[in-house]
Amino acid sequence: MATVAVTAGLLLTVSGCGGGDDGKDDGKKPAASDQGDGDQKVNEKPSGTDGEVLAEVRGSDSITLTITSAVREEGGFVTVSGKVANGGSKPWVAPGWQGDEAELSKNSASLAGAKLVDKAGKKRYYILRDTEGRCLCTKFSVGVSPGNSKTWYAQFPAPPESTKKVDFQVGDMPSASVELSGE
Repeated sequence: MATVAVTAGLLLTVSGCGGGDDGKDDGKKPAASDQGDGDQKVNEKPSGTDGEVLAEVRGSDSITLTITSAVREEGGFVTVSGKVANGGSKPWVAPGWQGDEAELSKNSASLAGAKLVDKAGKKRYYILRDTEGRCLCTKFSVGVSPGNSKTWYAQFPAPPESTKKVDFQVGDMPSASVELSGE
């Protein structure tokens, strides 16, 4: 009986430790998973969103970035989410979207280089990181196949409450202006 109690205690201790790359700790929204294949056909609504398009921009290689949510969260951060669709003929793995910081190996094929820009406040907000330098964002580890889409999310420090509109920027995509909603 004592062995069972010790084993259960160790299991709870291990499962409570940080450092995992499951994308579900630190208050992250589980709706936009960064695990597995996750491709969706281009015309499908991304899971975990109501499908309302707040902004949509098109970049090179026939890539379309759609933002369906930009929400202030409790704890002082903003979660932006949506989908990225590959309308091209080659698989896409987010080239240049990971940013150029030293932690590239931990954030390859991700949205780690994304930022929110508060034009009125003249301030940029860079993506949040965990204690090991990994972005609190989607990783496109298997890319997005031609004709498919994948949901994504990215978390940032929240701008002041007076800031109602921000621009989302990533890689070579044009800026996408979105209004922030409350919690």
